[in-house]
Amino acid sequence: MQERHLFEYAVIRFMPRVEREEFLNVGVILFCKKHKFLQALFELNLQRLQAFCPEFDLEELTSHLEALTKIAAGEKDAGPIAQLDAAGRFRWLTAKRSTIVQTSQVHPGFCEEPKEMLERLFREVVL
Repeated sequence: MQERHLFEYAVIRFMPRVEREEFLNVGVILFCKKHKFLQALFELNLQRLQAFCPEFDLEELTSHLEALTKIAAGEKDAGPIAQLDAAGRFRWLTAKRSTIVQTSQVHPGFCEEPKEMLERLFREVVL
């Protein structure tokens, strides 16, 4: 039996009107220090987004989410934050902010394989 390792995750939320605090779950970000794993997944359901906020800007939202995934991956062209270690990137990505893309509070758990857990959480809270 494989050993289980601590992981942390947050749900990525689209909040078009921050003052109303209404949001739609669009992704998940998961960090597992033991596996040196940090990855974010997102999906935009256009029908759901248009019902939730008819005037949203798909291009702007996609741009924000793609930047988040590039920072999580540590891509060199994603700016100075992407050059931090995985723990630093995760903490920066999950910090409280007042923008159209926010994350939930960070939740802990244990898993054997972080990629599988990320995909499971994604199915459960986003799809």
